[in-house]
Order: sequence, then structure tokens, then C-alpha cells
Amino acid sequence: MAFPNGAGGYQVGSGNLSEVILGYENVPLSAAATATLSAAQVTSGILIVGSGATAAQTYTLPSATLIDAVVSSAKVGSTFDLFVVNIGTSSGTGALAMGSGTGFTDGGNATVALAITSSGMFRFRKTGDGAWTVYKVA
Repeated sequence: MAFPNGAGGYQVGSGNLSEVILGYENVPLSAAATATLSAAQVTSGILIVGSGATAAQTYTLPSATLIDAVVSSAKVGSTFDLFVVNIGTSSGTGALAMGSGTGFTDGGNATVALAITSSGMFRFRKTGDGAWTVYKVA
């Protein structure tokens, strides 16, 4: 239960600082081959790419308007994160064209090659109707 404190914040749990903070994650979605990602894949939280791939794969964002339809309560400044995990083998590098979908802007290193057995974290920030900026943050 959230307790108002008069400062616009809230307290999670009973205030025990050593208490584990739990979240919830759906089963990760995947994309095995070169594709334009769906809005569901982009907003899934974790995306597994390159399963069984032995050659480079390229993944492109859908239009920002499709993301707006899935995240309809987002306002300017709203964010969400996507962790992309490349499980490709051999030379299965994943080329992530995260700044290339219609309505997306590359905020910094969003278009990258993601080596096999590595991962990347991307933050999506709404900047307007049908407009998002993508940042590679890790």
C-alpha cells in the first residue's frame, strides 16, 4: 500500500531497506531472422534475437505510431526500456537499427552491431505524437 508523505512520493513495502524489490516480466519475445520488429516485441522488455543465426541479422523498428497505439497512456517524457539479448552462434551478429523506424530519432548509439552472446539496453523516450527518441544506455 502506498502511503502519502506530503512530498509527492510514496513508500514501497514496509520501509525495510534490505527488502527485495520485485517486478514482473512476461516471457521474453524473440526475433530469429532479419525483420522489422513489431510494437509488441519492442515493448516486451526483453527481446531474444539471433536464435540459430549463423550470419548477421538486421532488426529495424516499426513506426513510432505503432508504439503509440500499444503504449496509449504515454505522454511526452514517458520512457520504457528494452533489453536485447543476442544468442546467435558463429558470426550471428545482430545489427540493431533502433533509430531507423519512421518517427524514431537516434539519441545516441541506437544503431549498433550487437555481437553474439552479448546484450544491449535501449531506452525509448516519447518526444511527441508519433515521435520517440531511442538511446543505447548499456
